[in-house]
Amino acid sequence: MNALTRPQKTSKAKVEIRPSTCPHDCPSTCALEVERIDARTIGRVRGAAENGYTLGTICAKVARYAERVHHPDRLMHPLVRVGAKGSGRFERIGWDAALDLVAEKFLAAEARHGSEAVWPYYYAGTMGLVNRDGINRLRHAKKYSGFHSTICVSLADAGYIAGTGRKAGVDPREMAHSDLIVLWGTNAVATQVNVMTHATQARKARGAKIVVVDPYRNPTAKQADIHLMPRPSTDGALACGIMHVLFRDGLADWDYLRRYTDAPEELAQHLKSRTPQWAEAICGVPAAEIEAFARLYGSTKRSYIRLGYGFSRARNGAAQMHAALCLPAVTGAWSVQGGGALYNNGAIYHWDKTLIEGLDARDPAIRMLDQSRIGPVLTGDRRDLGSGPPVTAMLIQSTNPASVAPELDKVRAGFLREDLFVCVHEQFMTETARLADLVLPATTFLEHDDLYQAGGHTHIQLARAVIEPPGECRSNHDLIQALAKRVGARHLGFDLSAWEIIDRTLKLSGWPGGAELAEARWHDAGPDFRTAHYLDGFAHADGKFRFKPEWKAMGPLGDRLPALPDHCPIHDAATPERPFRLITPPARGFLNSTFTETPTSQRQEDKPVALIHPEDLAALGIADGAAARLGNDRGAVTVAVKAFDGLRRGTVVVEGIWPGGAFQGGIGINRLISADAAPPNGGAVFHDTAIWIRPA
Repeated sequence: MNALTRPQKTSKAKVEIRPSTCPHDCPSTCALEVERIDARTIGRVRGAAENGYTLGTICAKVARYAERVHHPDRLMHPLVRVGAKGSGRFERIGWDAALDLVAEKFLAAEARHGSEAVWPYYYAGTMGLVNRDGINRLRHAKKYSGFHSTICVSLADAGYIAGTGRKAGVDPREMAHSDLIVLWGTNAVATQVNVMTHATQARKARGAKIVVVDPYRNPTAKQADIHLMPRPSTDGALACGIMHVLFRDGLADWDYLRRYTDAPEELAQHLKSRTPQWAEAICGVPAAEIEAFARLYGSTKRSYIRLGYGFSRARNGAAQMHAALCLPAVTGAWSVQGGGALYNNGAIYHWDKTLIEGLDARDPAIRMLDQSRIGPVLTGDRRDLGSGPPVTAMLIQSTNPASVAPELDKVRAGFLREDLFVCVHEQFMTETARLADLVLPATTFLEHDDLYQAGGHTHIQLARAVIEPPGECRSNHDLIQALAKRVGARHLGFDLSAWEIIDRTLKLSGWPGGAELAEARWHDAGPDFRTAHYLDGFAHADGKFRFKPEWKAMGPLGDRLPALPDHCPIHDAATPERPFRLITPPARGFLNSTFTETPTSQRQEDKPVALIHPEDLAALGIADGAAARLGNDRGAVTVAVKAFDGLRRGTVVVEGIWPGGAFQGGIGINRLISADAAPPNGGAVFHDTAIWIRPA
């Protein structure tokens, strides 16, 4: 018995401390230690102090995970709809009958319209590779419609890879050697608490400055030494204004540029007209602030830029990410310890996902449907369906599109179609579950085995079940295995347990096996210093960082993006009819629509609120604390307003993905968000919305 499983006495009861891994949609993927009270009960959850990235610190949401695991509203039994669609009226049904019903509906859809009429739909309610991605094994084996994953990272991925050629960067633990840390497009206090742990340690140990680039004064900006506050969708202009100063004032590293980049002279010439004054006119950051930050950045070689997912929320997001990423290439910060950039380390793991996803059964001729355009897909938009059949059957796991997807009115209308069968596998009766025909109870991460990679650091982790599932809850993996047999899907992966898939996938991918990883608790997959810093060349064929990305090769919409870093004016610009720009960043107490059901998060967040500049409120004739209508041609919502001077005039912030019931009319803030696909290859545009505001 090792130290982690040895029973420990507390003042209340004997508990065991069990290792686990946070499964939620956060790059931190924290290493956890969980109090196991008995076979069905947990206590507190803590960060693992021995993990070099987690360092014992986790967010408050997960620390109080017992609220979620033992919530009285957990789904415990399969439920079949007995009332009208959307009525929320269900009655209990047995698992065998439920699975038979799903199989019957899927096979009927396939027989009538072909296999593409079935659309398995999922996302990141768990980041466990087996329980998140196993649904693709069913998809590929049965030739169901493909799933173009666009709702979160596609735009930021494209912008980063456009420059470096690979989704990998500098180990975040190198912040300990940084003299300047720039957090751009991430509210780390709310969404990546460990980033703040490492940044503040660098500030204490070596006087490192922390700079935050974000459209409003969020909790991370409040802890910064400098806050640059651009208008939404204008980060590219800000980046160009900074680079103008770097070249103009001799702060560019020409030796590095000539060795490691593709077109430095062309970039320098291009930027001559992108002055701080030009940038100020677009982004709103005063030219003096741009000048001061550029001098600080250019004179600080050990400068680390932590790029976040905020870039992935605007039509020009890929271009903005690329423009910000160009800064360390101009100064050569990549060449030193504590310098360079990180967005996500997803490329370092080289997984063989054949068993998990059934990649050997994938048919590239099967159509791909855009996850973010679920509303248009379900309401029959031929731009999405092409010449193929309508979607008439769905299995939804680990996501809540009736809350989190764009164009919620269309999403709801699609789900209410009488010819559409929807099975939702969930932990709670979410808005999507209420619209379903069949609801199946799902385990939490503490009740099943799974394998995890990190985006924000370099560790591979796995987690064994800590407690037994309550009621009749089953894991995503178990559901997929059982359903596969009923619909006639064949693949080796359907004959293996979750643990067998974990063990074989690790070994096939060149990593330690399951038993070895479980004993070690985590495996550091980080590359060596030269690889992480691209000192032997970037991951393009010529080894060069690309100032001139091959956008057209990255997707069908690539020709909408600029040849060199620039402001890309393709966003939903303010107009006289819609003079305000809305962004919907995460609330600290929620994680997308997760944790909206836990009592402490509900008390902390209270209600949806629109943060609006006091001068804008005065011009509108709306009092602080009053209700206001926010709207555009997609609809309107009513929310309380709060006077807030921590943003630029014309910018409006509504934090969090609240349930529709928190709004009059029962539909949430995403009814205002467009489902437009952003270049180069699709992506949701949650922070790119022009609206009007009126008194309620």
